[in-house]
Amino acid sequence: MLKLKPVTGMRDIMPGEMIIRDWCTAKIKETYRKYGFTPIDTPSVESYENLHSKEGGDNEKLIFGILKRGEKLNLSEAKTEADVSDSGLRYDLTVPLVRYYSCHREELPSPFKALQIGNVWRADRPQRGRFRQFTQCDIDILGDPTNFAETELILATSEALCNLGLSGFSVRINDRRLLKATALWAGFPEESLEQVFITLDKMDKAGEENIPGMLEEEGFDRNAADKWMKLYSDARSDSDPLGLIERETGDLGKDAGIENLREIMDCVKAAGTGSFILDFDLSLVRGMSYYTGTIFEIAMPEYGGSCGGGGRYDEMVSRFSGQSVPACGFSIGFERIIMLLMEKGFRVPGSGTHEAWLIEKGISPERLSEIMKEAAVKRSEGCTVLTTVMKKNKKFQKEQLSALGYEEIREIFRDR
Repeated sequence: MLKLKPVTGMRDIMPGEMIIRDWCTAKIKETYRKYGFTPIDTPSVESYENLHSKEGGDNEKLIFGILKRGEKLNLSEAKTEADVSDSGLRYDLTVPLVRYYSCHREELPSPFKALQIGNVWRADRPQRGRFRQFTQCDIDILGDPTNFAETELILATSEALCNLGLSGFSVRINDRRLLKATALWAGFPEESLEQVFITLDKMDKAGEENIPGMLEEEGFDRNAADKWMKLYSDARSDSDPLGLIERETGDLGKDAGIENLREIMDCVKAAGTGSFILDFDLSLVRGMSYYTGTIFEIAMPEYGGSCGGGGRYDEMVSRFSGQSVPACGFSIGFERIIMLLMEKGFRVPGSGTHEAWLIEKGISPERLSEIMKEAAVKRSEGCTVLTTVMKKNKKFQKEQLSALGYEEIREIFRDR
């Protein structure tokens, strides 16, 4: 017998959810296009070298590799993964975007504002809101070195979420340069900062009270851990956290993006609708090693974790083309947003009526032609009309159609 269930970590999407996904995708695209973002698409498969370029952090351990084909595949002499694989499924949309931009830069405007929605794959442990195949929804601005890029990305993304009916969420913001400066100020060795950041990134799950002990267990100085945690705690309770950090860190914090963060936050707060909170958070790390400056993340109280994020990655284009190009992006956690909407019992708001016509079997061809003509007129007026054969169990059939969003169900019999 062939297997009925999808591969572990993959899933079939039922019609009711697919209706919501299509509506959300259209709403997000509509919002982003108003900001001037241009839709693009890239292949699902990328070369082995691009996927293993040390840009994706731990995600590079989760790549679905694709075996070489034909004579290129020599299993008997293979010693490393690169000997058997020459490509793989993309684990995010950023690496493919940068390759795309580097390849087509001369044909694209500057700055280039890209919108990309597509599936990505990671061999991760499946859990609530996390699958091995999932959809990402990204906007990126390439070629703009100013913080106007960050400001617009935050405003566009928050507006897209609000247009999906979401509110009460927060956008956490930090800067990798500031994170580095505070870690050095606390006394952590520069060559080990990435490991320090990996531990700090576990604060939400592990609890801030446990972070110093975790750092100490990893071989770091307890005094450095306590010093950093005190700064973090003091900044959280201060009315001007950036000012406090600036005073405490002195010269180390001078060129760490503090003024840049102030400008972004002031502009977003002035232009935003007030339906979300913009919150500076010194503990925000973001796992991707390619981030070079501002980083941000969406936090939803209902989910209890991140529902999207992004930041500035100014050095990645040069690794593809040899030319330095500033870049910044923001990604919505599409699957988690859909999950939250489904759990709330969300129904897609209709632009017109949704009718289902149940037609009794044995109806005459002449009468069927009249019905189809009538349905065509209704559709031209903006209605959704489903015509289908009437089942014996009409009650169950009607329940299924109602679950799909059909508000009106009409029965058409042979003799009427």
